Amino acid sequence: MNNLLRMDESGARIVLDDPWTLIRSPETASGSGMLILPLAHWLESPSTHAVWLGPDDSVESLLPWLTSLPLIALDFPSFRDGRAYSQAYLLRSRFGWKGELRAIGDVLRDQLSHMRQCGFDSFAVREDKSAEDALKGLAGMSVLYGRSVIEPRPLFRRR
Repeated sequence: MNNLLRMDESGARIVLDDPWTLIRSPETASGSGMLILPLAHWLESPSTHAVWLGPDDSVESLLPWLTSLPLIALDFPSFRDGRAYSQAYLLRSRFGWKGELRAIGDVLRDQLSHMRQCGFDSFAVREDKSAEDALKGLAGMSVLYGRSVIEPRPLFRRR
């Protein structure tokens, strides 16, 4: 079952034909294709592959390659670890990165709306959860009071 959700102009949808393969450990990398490699492995030979950052990885280490990276994935090792929210916000607001930003790891329905506000536009929902149910998490909030990556003006400035 493919549990990848992606935002586009028409809203959120389930992706059935994701070309990317997430490599959690460099030892498991096999063959070619479109791979999402861990930062340490990717930095050994920056290539056309995508990269994923763990919570301890520095977003700034990607600055020389931001214009050529096709995808950046940010890892949520636990639903209690929110450092990827900050990484996403930095990539979108401070560094102006426009490519696909994917949430991976312990990604749950209740987090999706906030992830979206921080700049994520694709979400690899945990395999033991329903992608159809997770779509509802992206439609959960109709009004946001504070600022976010997708709406930088606070509510009182939107009148």
